[in-house]
Amino acid sequence: MKEGIIEKNIPKIPICRKGKSIMTVKEMKRYALACPTSMGVRITPENRMAVQNSNTFYMQATSAESNVLNVASSLGRECLVLTKFVKDSPVADLIKRQLRARNIRFEGLDVEQGGPWGYRHQFNIADSGFGLRAPRVWNDRAGEVGRTLCIEDFDIDRIFGQEGIDILHLSGLIAAMSHETTQCCLALAKAAKQYGTLVSFDLNYCASFWKGREEELSAAFREIASLADVLIGNEEDFQLCLGFQGPEAGGKDLSSKIESFKGMISQVQEQYPNARMFATTLRQVLSANEHLWGAILLADGKWYVEEPREIQVLDRIGGGDGFSGGLLYGVLNGWEAEKCLQFGWASGVLAASSLNDYAEPADEKQVWDIYKGNARVQR
Repeated sequence: MKEGIIEKNIPKIPICRKGKSIMTVKEMKRYALACPTSMGVRITPENRMAVQNSNTFYMQATSAESNVLNVASSLGRECLVLTKFVKDSPVADLIKRQLRARNIRFEGLDVEQGGPWGYRHQFNIADSGFGLRAPRVWNDRAGEVGRTLCIEDFDIDRIFGQEGIDILHLSGLIAAMSHETTQCCLALAKAAKQYGTLVSFDLNYCASFWKGREEELSAAFREIASLADVLIGNEEDFQLCLGFQGPEAGGKDLSSKIESFKGMISQVQEQYPNARMFATTLRQVLSANEHLWGAILLADGKWYVEEPREIQVLDRIGGGDGFSGGLLYGVLNGWEAEKCLQFGWASGVLAASSLNDYAEPADEKQVWDIYKGNARVQR
């Protein structure tokens, strides 16, 4: 059992808007952010080569949910992933080593592989694309150990009640991965509310995960959304996960669609009044190297918009996770809503400037310099 911090009658601090509290978190909790996830590795060709044309690859530990934690963990906040590992696997060892290096703690059972055809960690093989050659992603998830994640794997009272978590972050990927992970995410969301932990839910629709389970997942996602304090998704996520009408997916002529995005988010707010923040990213792909990138936030009934700006992209995977991570970092710090959105936008840009799937800021100044467009040499 890990040592935790137990505090009673802890004072609360306002979140995201001066003078008026949008949300509150309790001080002195051990973990700023925590998430359930299925950890795996991504293999990426060097020098933006296509997979079939490359013989040199870069390998990193990754998952959508842990990517979100990385902004806060890089800036000194303690974070936790709840997961599972394959016992004695060198891939599991690599994942653990890289999580430690990223200042992310982990808890999870070590499961016997069960022979060469048994459990393993997911492999994502993805190139970054170049110019008009789009990135391509191949998911190899047969036997994925994270698909067996369940609430009984963890000491919930210790993690939430004794040690404490400010924000539980859930993603539509782990929530849709299997029946077991769906039920695990539901149970974690309910536990979070019981212990006074804020819940963030990034819908993150994945068509292949939903195939054949549409009715089950639609009901589960609606229930998790009803428990969320922060709801995040793009136009496709809100439409396909929660059934709302909105702008056509695809991201062309974004600026002219902002009112349509607002209309969609207003529908979401009406259906899920318990949430206090609703966020979406705006992305138009000009080429693999150049995107228009913007964001919209509805917080406490007020709109905040980051108009799409042209950004340079080294690797697009993880940009949305960087946005979510930066937004939640602002929430943790009690910033005004507009400042939360700005930091989220810039954290997404930072993630897109790296081959890693996550933003890894050196300090807050680096993120704010990105927001201000200051690319001058820092000495």
